[in-house]
Amino acid sequence: MKKFFKEFKTFITRGNVLDMAVGIIVGGAFTAIITALVNNILTPLINWIPGADNTGALQVILREAITDDAGNVVTEALIIDFGAVISAIISFLITAFVLFLIIKTVNHIREKSEKLVEEYKKKQKEENGEVEEVAVQAAEEASVPEVQAIPAPTSEELLTEIRDLLKAQNSNKEND
Repeated sequence: MKKFFKEFKTFITRGNVLDMAVGIIVGGAFTAIITALVNNILTPLINWIPGADNTGALQVILREAITDDAGNVVTEALIIDFGAVISAIISFLITAFVLFLIIKTVNHIREKSEKLVEEYKKKQKEENGEVEEVAVQAAEEASVPEVQAIPAPTSEELLTEIRDLLKAQNSNKEND
C-alpha cells in the first residue's frame, strides 16, 4: 500500500508532457462528475462538521454587506470561504487520483505488450535460430495499433463548412 501511494505522489509531482496531456483531456471529462460530488456531497458535509446551520460553517465574514434605506446593496460583504478552498483541494485530489489510476493502467498494458513482443522474438529465435524481420514487424504491429492521421481540412473547406452552418442557422431562425 505504501508503494502505491508513493507512486501516486511521484505521479502528482512529475511534469511529464504525456501525463499532462492525458490529464487535461480526461480531467475535462471528469469535471462535471467531480464538481457534483464535491459541491453536492462533500461541501455540505464539511460545512456541517462545526455544527453551523446553512450559513456556511467555514466562512469568516470580514465586512457585512452595506445596504441603503430601500434595501439595495451598496457595498458587497467581504467573506473568506475556507469551505470553498477545501472543496477545490478535494476536487483536485480526486481528479489527480483518477488520472493516476488511468495512467497506471495504460503503462501496465504498454509493459505487457512490450513483454509479449520480446517473448515472441525469443520464441522465434529459438525455433528458427534467427528472427525473421517480417515476423518481428508483424508482432510489433499486432501489439501496438497504428494511429492513422486524419488529413487537416483546407481553409477553403473550413470556410465552406462555416458558410453552410451559418446558412442553416439563419434558415432555422427564419422558420421560428
